[in-house]
Amino acid sequence: MRRCFVCAAAMIGPSDRTLSYPCGAQRAFPLVCQACGVLLAENGDPEACRAHLARSLAGPVFAPDREAPYGLDLYTLRSAATRWRLGARPRDATGREELRHPHGTRAAEAELFSLAAAGGSPVSLGLLCRPADRDAVLASLPAQAGWTDDVAILIDGPVRPAEPVVVAGFAAGAVCVAARPLDGDFAAQRNALQGLARHGWMLQLDADEALDPETGRLLPALAALAEAEDVVSIGLARANRVDGILSDVFPDVQYRLNRTRLRYAGRVHERPVLDAGWPGSLIALHGCIAHRLSAAHVRSRSRRYEALDPGRGRPEEEAALLRPYAD
Repeated sequence: MRRCFVCAAAMIGPSDRTLSYPCGAQRAFPLVCQACGVLLAENGDPEACRAHLARSLAGPVFAPDREAPYGLDLYTLRSAATRWRLGARPRDATGREELRHPHGTRAAEAELFSLAAAGGSPVSLGLLCRPADRDAVLASLPAQAGWTDDVAILIDGPVRPAEPVVVAGFAAGAVCVAARPLDGDFAAQRNALQGLARHGWMLQLDADEALDPETGRLLPALAALAEAEDVVSIGLARANRVDGILSDVFPDVQYRLNRTRLRYAGRVHERPVLDAGWPGSLIALHGCIAHRLSAAHVRSRSRRYEALDPGRGRPEEEAALLRPYAD
């Protein structure tokens, strides 16, 4: 198994973790996905694992099966359930504590619920772009009107305060456009965009990225799920297509759905700063950010980023991005 059957990351590595089950049994797992944390038996069949997990998620309660070819703690189950558009709630105080201090040694038990039917917290949409991308970004917005009523666009250019623009499907004042110079600092630009949000959560996208509206519709429910467990940052898979071909750099999780009080750090390859560390985040697997790239851009990007922030340009990522996706 090269890729994880839950999150599709090619990050399967050795494990020394053990899970305990309600019957009192314990089980050691030799392998773990270093991205989402699912534990794996040797020579597990991905399709069999996926089918077993789907069956286990079909009822109102998830109960662990010590004979399954995989194992989940509650932190990992919470992310895995989102692939089936489900939320997972702890059943007791011990479970709530495990979510705050992953990865636990107790096999996951949880109450399940449909994210589509759950209440949500309002989410703003923020977009970064260049002046040449402005019209295309505005034209893409009506498709997102089903899940957000607040959109902020920040253009790389001379400083200009936020001004409302009229976009079909949105109420007057719901969409605003502002500008400030990027000046080679992506974290500062994202932080400025966070400051334009009217809601407590914002999803950020770049002009060369897109989100399927059906993926967007679950973001408010995910934000509410996060709030219930003190999560402040949600990562979404990003599918990089280089000249139309899916890249092997997948799921390329991007932590773009964040509490608006959070701040990004890093001039390039910026990430939100989590005061309590990574347990304050989760990965959602119900959809992807679509990222369009050209091979020429990939070849120049890492060198440009390295010049902006020496040592953090990730030149090694170039070859992986240019390699087609493989299971």
